[in-house]
Amino acid sequence: MAAADLPIGDRIRHYRGGRRQDAVAGLVGITPDYLSQIERGLKLPSLPILYALAQELGVPASALLAQSPPRGEAAAGPETAVGRALLGCGSALGGAPIPASVLRDRVEAAWHDWQTSGERFTRAAEALPGLVADMEHALRIARAGADALERRAVLRTAADLYCLLRSYLRRVGRVDLAALAAERATRAAEDADDPLRIAVAQWNLGHVLLAADQPAEAEELALRAAERVGAARLPEIERAALGGALQLVAVVGAARRRRWREARERLERYAGPAACRVPGASNVGWTVFGPTNIALHALSIEMAAGETGEALRTADAVDISGLPSLEREFTFGLEVAACHGQRRDDAAALLSLLGLEAIAPEDLARTPLARQLVLTVIRRARAMHARQAEQLAVRMGFV
Repeated sequence: MAAADLPIGDRIRHYRGGRRQDAVAGLVGITPDYLSQIERGLKLPSLPILYALAQELGVPASALLAQSPPRGEAAAGPETAVGRALLGCGSALGGAPIPASVLRDRVEAAWHDWQTSGERFTRAAEALPGLVADMEHALRIARAGADALERRAVLRTAADLYCLLRSYLRRVGRVDLAALAAERATRAAEDADDPLRIAVAQWNLGHVLLAADQPAEAEELALRAAERVGAARLPEIERAALGGALQLVAVVGAARRRRWREARERLERYAGPAACRVPGASNVGWTVFGPTNIALHALSIEMAAGETGEALRTADAVDISGLPSLEREFTFGLEVAACHGQRRDDAAALLSLLGLEAIAPEDLARTPLARQLVLTVIRRARAMHARQAEQLAVRMGFV
């Protein structure tokens, strides 16, 4: 079965299977070139041709049409349980709360899995609902209790958990719930009077705005937050890392608005010097900010600007072996694949995608750009590479 969001042309190719294109075209009464254009997404078939193709391929016409999932199907996904926990659905917990120190260990373990595991979506869907419920219960008790130290510890841990929820929910496409998680992280950090976590929460909120296609708002928020970080009483490494991470949000905001020069200048003038003051292996606030991340953003800018040659030269100089985040490693590989795709080097694009499958199969299956690149290789690559891409698409679960 083809995935619900697969384009018509790719559905026809999928159901055609191993049958020759010219044979199917002749039986339907169209030219092989016309069928090729339909399958490559260059033409849309008329309804009579669509019905004729469906009859010849032995499937209902509806199977060739991209359809939305049936009502309620999306609710069956594992990420739904995470969203329901965030919204407070289900029975409220009773009894004594779990101590902040235990919650802290669980949150740190969940963050570690999220940043390092190739099955991070599965692990997060298993761990987060119960962790959110336990955290909400601990927050209710702590806010009403008299132990100020325990209350502050719970609030700080809650801020870290909500930031993790923001990252997870954005990556599963629930930007609305990601915004709610970022706002709760900000509230918890402010209630704890923790300047480090306030800055991290603002960084997370900036990424929500980017995901919601509000780059100007993300840039404005990040620059204001960076100013506050510069004046905050924080250790030098934390101040540099958080200030630099917020500057990177502004860099991405400028790039999303196609202001390439401003993005490059901000990266060089503000974020770059901050990274020089941060040890390469640090991961303050789970932001992964450091010298390598500067290079990765330079690559992103050039790729988005269409300067694929410069982007690939930048990529050649990047050493990602010490990155503490698999997501950043995956994004790097995906952008390299996209650059090869832009240069119509389908063999190199496919090789990059297969490498990503080896390290992060769940990310590959869930990322729209990855699916688009696989479909592009299927449509235009040589037969051997197209077959490999078709097999990859099957493993990714959308054909």
